[in-house]
Amino acid sequence: MSTFRPVDRDTGFLLPPSVDEWLPERHLARFVVEVVGGLNLRAMIGSYRGGGEAAYHPHLLLGILVYGYATGVFSSRKLERATYDSVAFRFIAANQHPDHDTIAAFRRRFLPQIEALFVQVLLLAREMGVLQLGTVALDGTKIHANASRHSALSYQHAGQIEAQLRAEVAELLAKAEAADGADLPDGLSIPEELARREQRLAEIARARAVIEARARERHAREQAEYDAKIAARAAKAAATGQKPRGRPPVPPVEGPGSADQVNLTDGESRIMPMPGGGFEQCYNAQACVAAGSLLVVAQNVVQAANDKQQIEPMLDKLAALPPELGQVETLLADTGYFSVANVQACVAADIDPLLAMGRQPHHPPLAERFAPDPPPPEQPTPLEAMAHRLRTQEGKKLYALRKHTPEPVFGIIKAALGFRQFLLRGLDKVRGEWNLVTMAYNLKRLFALAGAT
Repeated sequence: MSTFRPVDRDTGFLLPPSVDEWLPERHLARFVVEVVGGLNLRAMIGSYRGGGEAAYHPHLLLGILVYGYATGVFSSRKLERATYDSVAFRFIAANQHPDHDTIAAFRRRFLPQIEALFVQVLLLAREMGVLQLGTVALDGTKIHANASRHSALSYQHAGQIEAQLRAEVAELLAKAEAADGADLPDGLSIPEELARREQRLAEIARARAVIEARARERHAREQAEYDAKIAARAAKAAATGQKPRGRPPVPPVEGPGSADQVNLTDGESRIMPMPGGGFEQCYNAQACVAAGSLLVVAQNVVQAANDKQQIEPMLDKLAALPPELGQVETLLADTGYFSVANVQACVAADIDPLLAMGRQPHHPPLAERFAPDPPPPEQPTPLEAMAHRLRTQEGKKLYALRKHTPEPVFGIIKAALGFRQFLLRGLDKVRGEWNLVTMAYNLKRLFALAGAT
């Protein structure tokens, strides 16, 4: 009698096999197929025209993409290979195998339509009873662009390379004129070398034009801020009859600086400081997360490394959510989002802000932690009201939710899903991809919440 079970890879099946039998009943792939099958894809389906070979259904391709992003498979080539290697992907693809070009084209073509599906997933979460919008927390994380910081070109260096290339072009033209009477180095093709330098000069000209356009936009913005400060000082001097204290504001400098730069691979990405030190070519991905469910309810991608200007855009996105999702009552954010204008914007949107006004110590004294609530101020401004609430026990407890609301979401997306770099290039496409990432995360989170209830 044999000790081991027999190994037989040659005997065929008596009946055709079904991938449905190979997948456990409770599996994320089944959940993705069910949810994606219930989404309204009319905008996608209506864009297909008859004729030629029949296309893959948008439900199938979207299911492959969403499940891929939810399980850490992002490349279209890896997604195609997974439809052969993975039982879960075979189930989603109904035992079909769309090639990587089809998957990549679908992702590029329908990014705007996929963005609209984000809200449909939130409505599903509301129907399941797991989403409440009372308290939300906002945070941002740097995600690498599909470009290296070493491919960035500064304005000063661009000028130096341009001068060098023009000198080389002149030298090559001189060699071409004297080619009949002079020996050329082996392998030197003057037409090819000229074409290569002309192409490089065109790229540098485009890069310098982008830097100059950004400099004009920056100068217009800084000039408006400078004019406002001068007007405020003048108004204060007229009201008090005294010369304002402090140094007057410095007028902005027109034109690009020598260190202003653009990335030749993804010109819309930016070099940003990283939490662990150093600088990388990145985008700043924003996410507003509902406390309790840890579902992303609004998201965005920006080019600014600083979060100070991201409150108002996120308030607009929250206001655009369907009323049936509920009302946001409190917004939590760290000190990077704090400003008087941001506090006032939250109050104007009928949302109570809890924005840290400075860095908090990690180990506050025991007496401070359990100190009684201070008396509320009389007729407080929005800033004074928020500052008082942050000092109360209720406010401290509520603000403490921020540390374990958006940060775990970013940790799951980067560590568990493995999404640390965008595949697409350009701000609009990157925003669409981040929408796809957060929607896939939400579906995976919904699957976990459904199993817990």
